[in-house]
Amino acid sequence: MTEAAARPVSLAVPIGAGVVTALVGFTSSFAVVLTGLRAAGATEAQAASGLFALSLIMGFGIVGLALRYRIPLTLAWSTPGAALLAGTGAVVGGWPAAVGAFVVVGLAIVLTGAWPRLGALVASIPVSLAQAMLAGVILPLCLEPGRALAASPVAVAPVVLTWLVLQRFSPRWAVPAAFGVAAVVIGLALLRSGTSVPTDGLVPTLSPVAPVWTWQAAVGIALPLYIVTMASQNIPGTAVMASYGYTVPWRASMTVTGAATAATAPIGAFAVNLAAISAALAASPDAEPDRERRWIAAVTAGVAYLVLAVGSAALATLVALAPAGIVETVAGLALLGTLASALAASTQHPSDRVPAAITFVVAASGVAVVGIGSAFWALVAGLVVRAVTADRA
Repeated sequence: MTEAAARPVSLAVPIGAGVVTALVGFTSSFAVVLTGLRAAGATEAQAASGLFALSLIMGFGIVGLALRYRIPLTLAWSTPGAALLAGTGAVVGGWPAAVGAFVVVGLAIVLTGAWPRLGALVASIPVSLAQAMLAGVILPLCLEPGRALAASPVAVAPVVLTWLVLQRFSPRWAVPAAFGVAAVVIGLALLRSGTSVPTDGLVPTLSPVAPVWTWQAAVGIALPLYIVTMASQNIPGTAVMASYGYTVPWRASMTVTGAATAATAPIGAFAVNLAAISAALAASPDAEPDRERRWIAAVTAGVAYLVLAVGSAALATLVALAPAGIVETVAGLALLGTLASALAASTQHPSDRVPAAITFVVAASGVAVVGIGSAFWALVAGLVVRAVTADRA
């Protein structure tokens, strides 16, 4: 009998890694998701419905893909996409039009898996411009912690300090810990004001809306949301998995995530994709030394997401009752790492720095023209400037 065969098989390590993957993925960015959905026109009930739907998609999708392919493949909601929604705001047609745009995004992701040329077209967009657009879109949310700290230092300072301390000792848990402190602050504020928590808001419910298709939403939300999701989630997610020796089943992954997004868009799901940064939590040797058993961590993460889905309504209710600035602070802190990475990637090549700067400035301006948000115009402006300056000596 070999030493490997004689060694007892323990599931504690991959199961623990899977639980951590789900907890970190959920708690570090769900505030961004709720902020984005509400900015796009969703009511509190519709935003809670969207969070519930996204959690269910991730849970079932991860379990299905990991069991089918026996690899530690994990999914996530598009945090950059949620930030884009927050920066874009409501469009012509309101929330139903936004839902129609989510359906388009889902179908486009399915088409990307079936038609390789579409994926190649997205990959041909200069990384510097795509990242500059992302940085400009999320900048307003990243400014919120500073504004909230100045406006309500007593309430916000503990949240920011907790995040700062954890950045030094355990960056992975910095945002979840900051939200934990924020939850305490919210609870104390509710006790002090005598506000009661509605019990009907603690149980997950679905709030379906019939989608409406408008060209403003298609151009202003669907197109940038699709580009951001592909460029900052699906493509990097594939690279992360490859770095650990795994080949992502591209067509199956795009079909599952895209079809699920399109089908559940009427209940608030805006985009589900391959996990990128958090993918390493289940795919690295830390999750399980034996790479052939790391899929257990992914399956566990999927089950954990389903458990978290049950509590999503309670979290959404807590967020809805939060004092001004608290949730925005958590969302802004959650996006600071993304902002730093996007800014670094956008200025990596000297020849693209001016086009990237233009893209960033236009995206950050938040200006809408003919009902189309700044993210689209930022990409257009960056591509135009890049084309004009391409032959410069």
